[in-house]
Formats: sequence, structure tokens, C-alpha cells
Amino acid sequence: MLRSFLLALALIFGAAAAQADNNTPPDVLARTTTQDVLALLKQDKDIQSGNSAKVLQLVEAKVLPHFDFNRMTQLVIGKHWPRATPQQKQALVAEFRNLLVRTYSASLTAFSNQSVEFKPLVMKPDATDVTVRSEIRQPGGQPIPIDYSMYKTDFGWKVYDVTIDSVSLVTNYRASFSNTIRQQGMDGLIKTLSAQSARAASGKPAAPSGS
Repeated sequence: MLRSFLLALALIFGAAAAQADNNTPPDVLARTTTQDVLALLKQDKDIQSGNSAKVLQLVEAKVLPHFDFNRMTQLVIGKHWPRATPQQKQALVAEFRNLLVRTYSASLTAFSNQSVEFKPLVMKPDATDVTVRSEIRQPGGQPIPIDYSMYKTDFGWKVYDVTIDSVSLVTNYRASFSNTIRQQGMDGLIKTLSAQSARAASGKPAAPSGS
């Protein structure tokens, strides 16, 4: 549950970032938008009361434009990606996106007294791939680092991996997905992801591997 909550924080950054100008530097984008979105979520009575439809609408509308789920999925599938057909690749991206969005959107209702601190970014002027580092601070607990791997595109900076407390989202899912592919094939993984998304949509624990 804690990791789900932390990834939801990461998705919040994506929601805010999607509203930024394409030329906004990644550290400025993160620092100036995350706090505003956190404040909005803390003030939103519908989200605090657990309005899942409103939370899902927020994630669908604001997160997807900024997270590069195509690149994330390719990295997660890893060495198996070249063997997938175009139809399988399309299905994998869609199912992985749906799984993450539906699994973690419910965690947005858990925000209370958390705050986010972003570290200074050391970045070359012509850099096209950076890591934006932050810490989640919560009363009575140790700071938890969340790092965003981002790369520059024609449409602005996009997130392609999130590392929570030294655990990469991409690496974490890659091991379990690879095991499923070996046992059930590519179509088996697609079916598994679809089933997990369906459970998350119904309100039942999805228990995604690697979460």
C-alpha cells in the first residue's frame, strides 16, 4: 500500500507537469507544480471522501499526456519487446497504462500531511535525459526519495521511469513480467494485465506483481 501511495505521488507530478510549457526545465516544472497540485488535492472534498470516479478522471486527463507509457512499457518488457507483434505491443502499452492508472489512482485519497522537497538539479545545457530527485516528507517518518527519469521530446520533458526508495518501477515490473512471458507467452501477460486492471476497476485488490 505504501508503494502504491508513493507512486500516486509520482503520478501527481505527471498530472501537474502536463500543464507546463514544453520549454519548462524539468526541475522548475517539478518544483513549481507539484506543491500546487498537492494543495489542490488536500482541499478537494470529493477526493478526500474517496470519490474514485473523480480521481480516475483526474489521472486519465492529466497524467497520460506527460508520462511516456510507450517507452515505459518497452523498457519493462525488455528483451522480449522485439518479439512482440505490433498488435501485442499496442495491447501491452494499453494494459500496462490501465493497470498503473487504475491501481494507483485510489491512493490519491490518502494525502494528508505529506510534503515534497525537490533537490537542486545538476544539468548540462544540452542535456536530453535527466534525473529529477525529490523526497517525500511525512510527520514522524523518515524522508522517502522519489526520483523521476525524464527525457526531452518535441512535446516537452516526459517521465519514463520512477524510482521509489531506490526501487525502479521499470526494473521492478520487468522481472515479474518476464517470468509471466516465459510461462504463458506474450498473450498470457496481456491477459494477466487485463485481469488485474479489471479487478482494480471493480474495487478489488489488484495485487500487481512488483508493486
